[in-house]
Amino acid sequence: MSDPTPLARLGGCLATDLRDVTSDPEALDSSGWWAVVADYEGGLCCARFGDVRPAPLPAPVPGRWRGPAADSWTSSLDRAAYTEGVRRIRAAIGTGDVYQVNLCRVLSAPLPDPSPGAADIDQLTARLALGTPAAYAGTVRLPAHGVEIATASPELYLRRAGRTVESGPIKGTGRSEADLGEKERAENVMITDLVRNDLGRVCVPGSITVPQLCAAEPYRGLVHLVSTVRGELPGTGHAPGSGLGPGTGAWARLLEGTFPPGSITGAPKSSALRLIDELETAPRGPYTGGIGWVDADQGVGELAVGIRTFWIERDHPRPQLRFGTGAGIIWDSDPEREWHETELKASRLLAVASGEYDDHETPAHTR
Repeated sequence: MSDPTPLARLGGCLATDLRDVTSDPEALDSSGWWAVVADYEGGLCCARFGDVRPAPLPAPVPGRWRGPAADSWTSSLDRAAYTEGVRRIRAAIGTGDVYQVNLCRVLSAPLPDPSPGAADIDQLTARLALGTPAAYAGTVRLPAHGVEIATASPELYLRRAGRTVESGPIKGTGRSEADLGEKERAENVMITDLVRNDLGRVCVPGSITVPQLCAAEPYRGLVHLVSTVRGELPGTGHAPGSGLGPGTGAWARLLEGTFPPGSITGAPKSSALRLIDELETAPRGPYTGGIGWVDADQGVGELAVGIRTFWIERDHPRPQLRFGTGAGIIWDSDPEREWHETELKASRLLAVASGEYDDHETPAHTR
């Protein structure tokens, strides 16, 4: 069977008729409608489509998604390694090297039938939409370019409308609002400040505001703390040579100044990135990167943080489905509690991907 047709489902639209694929971020301020995947390690895939129209997410079609067996998932960091990583981060916080670090692990499982008829990533998106509705749900399916992503992300990385840019960092997760204490609020405030600094690198001085701080937002089975950070990009007449006016490389500068998203790195960002590189044993790929769309003709776009995201890697003897999960570590973090937070974040979604989710049952945590 041939590869499935390239498509993107993002921002309430279905995009088909693939025209161009590039890794050059300057394309996002040229012309056309683009699907964007920026992986954590710095790879960028921008795909321009010719036919873009409003469309709902797909309905599940029986037989078009055969997920991995529920007991076949393995983790890049087991419980012992993850909790030891938390202890090492706490030690680094104790010496003043960092204040917060997001420690992640990547879960992998082989696809039982990797053929396009039984492993259509768009059908995984359909199942995620039923089990875990999300503000930034979608698909990017570019099999010839090694990109097959289904996301149910609830978190805004960057939204741009002309000169106005906004980010919505999530930090702090619990089963209910009662679980969100001072530890979670401290995390959120710390990361909100980091996002303010990131946007401050590319926005007009004095334009950064925080319209919302530590708001509790419910999602199915979870509650998150969410803040909003907003700023204004320089106009074409501001700061000659900055390249930040609409249509003059604004997206390239935004990505350069703010990537990877602050909510999934830590503070200070440079020190957190070094510690993440030491402790994590598998590349994150699109997980914790940026996934979304840009309409270059209108000067608008929306990128989500690549969390609650699955992707297929076919360059293996047995094609693998992957998923990432993590937690923000601060001085008050308890290693076992942080491990269980990563379990909580993963459990429902892995059950959906494995085809074992039942609305009337609580899925088992990842082992």
